[in-house]
Amino acid sequence: MQTTKIYRLPYQKSKVFERLKAAQIEAAKVWNECMVTHKECRINQRPWLNQTALQKLTKGKYELHSQSVQMICQAFLANIDSTRANRRAGIKNMKYPWRIKRFYPVSWTAQAVKYSNGKLTLPMGRGRKPLSFKLDLDFIPGAVSLVWNRGFELHIKQEAITEEKKTTGVKAAIDLGEIHHSAVSTNNGQGLIVTGRGIRSLKRQRNVALAKLSRKQSKCTKYSKRWKKLQAAKNRFCLRNERQIREYRHQATRQVVEFCQTHDVDTVFIGNPDGVRNKNCGRRHNQRMAQWEYGRDIDYLTYKFKMSGISVLIGSERGTSSTCPECGRRHKPRGRTWNCPNPECSYKNKHRDITGSLMMQVLAFDKKPEYPEAIKYLRPVSTGSSRCADTRQSSLTRTNIPSTSFEGNRLISTQSISVV
Repeated sequence: MQTTKIYRLPYQKSKVFERLKAAQIEAAKVWNECMVTHKECRINQRPWLNQTALQKLTKGKYELHSQSVQMICQAFLANIDSTRANRRAGIKNMKYPWRIKRFYPVSWTAQAVKYSNGKLTLPMGRGRKPLSFKLDLDFIPGAVSLVWNRGFELHIKQEAITEEKKTTGVKAAIDLGEIHHSAVSTNNGQGLIVTGRGIRSLKRQRNVALAKLSRKQSKCTKYSKRWKKLQAAKNRFCLRNERQIREYRHQATRQVVEFCQTHDVDTVFIGNPDGVRNKNCGRRHNQRMAQWEYGRDIDYLTYKFKMSGISVLIGSERGTSSTCPECGRRHKPRGRTWNCPNPECSYKNKHRDITGSLMMQVLAFDKKPEYPEAIKYLRPVSTGSSRCADTRQSSLTRTNIPSTSFEGNRLISTQSISVV
C-alpha cells in the first residue's frame, strides 16, 4: 500500500514559477487533446480509443517527459471508466470530460524520478532542462506529482507498512455525522463518540471571514493592487483553515481506528450518508451539508483501517437513524436523544447516533447487537474553555497542531524547499 507525502513549494523565483506553470499548461494540452478526440468518437459513433491508441496519438508532441504524457492518458481513461460505471448504475447526470482545461497536474513515474544527495530531479523530456528541488527525504520516493493548491505542491508517494488481517469475530459500525464526527458501536458492547463541533466552528469561521473579505473586494477594481492584497489575504486564511480542519479530521479518524484496535475489531462497516445532501432544509443548513466532507472521512478511515489489518465495508445508511433497534418502529427524533414512540418498547433515552450505528450492524452483519454499556466521548484536539459542555476544556491534555499532517493517505510537510 502506498501513502503520499505532500511538500509545499513556497517563494519560487519568477523564472522557476513560470517553468512550473508552463509544465501544467502543457499537461492541460494533453488532457484537452484526449478529451476532444474522445468527444469526436462519441459524436460520430466511432469506437473509443484505448490506452495504446491515445498514447500513440500524443507521443512526441508536448514538452513533457514521455511517461508524464502516458500518465495523463491513463488518468483520462480512468475518468472515462468511472463515468461509464456511474451512468450504468443509474446516475445519469454524470458527464464525460467536456471542459477545456488551462492547467493540469504533472506526474512522474517512480522509474523517472531520481533522488540523490538531497536533490530530487524530475525530467522534462529529451533536450529539456529537468526540474530539481533540494529536499530532505527519509524514504525512497515513488511517483511524484506537481499540484497547484493556492501555491505549488509536490505529492511524493512512498510505500507504507500494513499489518496482517485480523480474524477475531468482533464487528463494528460507524455512523458519520457533522455534529458528532463518528459514532462507533461494536457487537461486544463498546461505544465511542468523537465530536465534530471543532471542525464545524472552523468552517463557520472561514465562511464569516471570506464573506467579510469578499465585501471589501467587491468595492475594488478587479486586479487592482488593493484587490490583489485582499485576494492574497483570502488565500492565506483558507490555507491555514484547511490545514486546521485536515488535522482535526485526521485526529478524529485516528481515534476511531485506535478504538477499534483496542477492542480487537476485525471488520468495520462505514455508512455512506450520501442521501442527506439531496434534502432541501434551508439556506444555512444546506451550506453546512455542502461543506460536510464525509467522502474524505470515508477515505481516511478506509486506508487507516487497511494499514491496521481491519477489513472495511461501505454501504448506504438509509433509515438507520430513524428505526428503533428493539421494535423496528420508524421515528424521526429531534435533538441527540432517541426515544421510541411505542409505549410498549423499552428503548428510551438512547443516543441518536449510537442508535444509527446499531442499526448499521443489523444491515451489514444481520445480527442485532446490544446497546453499549458505556460510551466513551472524545474530541479530535482540545479546543480550549467554553460554556458549551461539548467543547469545554476537560482532563484531556491540550495538543498543538503539528507542522505535518495527512491528506487522505497523504502526509503534509511544511519543510522549506529550494528549487535548483
